[in-house]
Amino acid sequence: MRTKTKPLLCELHAHTSWSDGDLALRELVDLYGQAGFDVLCVTDHVIRGDDPYGDWAGDGMITIVNHSAYLKQIADEAERARDRYQMLVIPGIELTYNDSDPDLAAHAVAIGCREHVDLDGGIELAMLRARRSGAAIVAAHPHTGDGGHRGAGTRRFSKDWRELATLVDRYELFNRRELFAWVAEAGLPGIASGDFHRPGDLGGWKTLIPCERNERSVVDYLRSSRPVYLAQVEAGDVLGRRAA
Repeated sequence: MRTKTKPLLCELHAHTSWSDGDLALRELVDLYGQAGFDVLCVTDHVIRGDDPYGDWAGDGMITIVNHSAYLKQIADEAERARDRYQMLVIPGIELTYNDSDPDLAAHAVAIGCREHVDLDGGIELAMLRARRSGAAIVAAHPHTGDGGHRGAGTRRFSKDWRELATLVDRYELFNRRELFAWVAEAGLPGIASGDFHRPGDLGGWKTLIPCERNERSVVDYLRSSRPVYLAQVEAGDVLGRRAA
């Protein structure tokens, strides 16, 4: 008899002190594990060599030099998370193409990406390389107006989504509590993420995925056209899930 798969509560976009997050990787894993999440995707920033916000590199970013160490630490924490919390931890990166022109700026989360991908050839080539490596690509905070990182919006996806559609699997309909209504209006496959940088980002809109609890199943599901569920949760709502 066919049975339904219980949806997995997922954080699909999270940063650590490897880039501009407040928490060390272990602290992030413990926060989400104790909160009862089923899946945590660690997606620290990779920036272009000529990033217009050059001082941003001082925060520490993922580079070709430290990428192997980053993956090793995620693998170690993934094993600990599985044993202690039954939580799946998936590595990834955020392809961070900043530009002083908001219409050219775009950030893309590459979930399950285990290769170092640079942005010196542009966001399109970076997404193509990450997707060819097996990652699922999510258009992050796809702004239509002002706002966004360092006062410059990330409007490339909302402006050129038809041109970029073959490179993108999902779009953030919700980033934390911010709604990008144009994603729904365009009929694009949406997800919700916390874009975690600090503990206050634990709550908000999240994605539930009805698939098996392993990396390949989660990534393949996100790369498919199958539906996901979105739910608004707060820290108090999820803290009791592990014991329930």
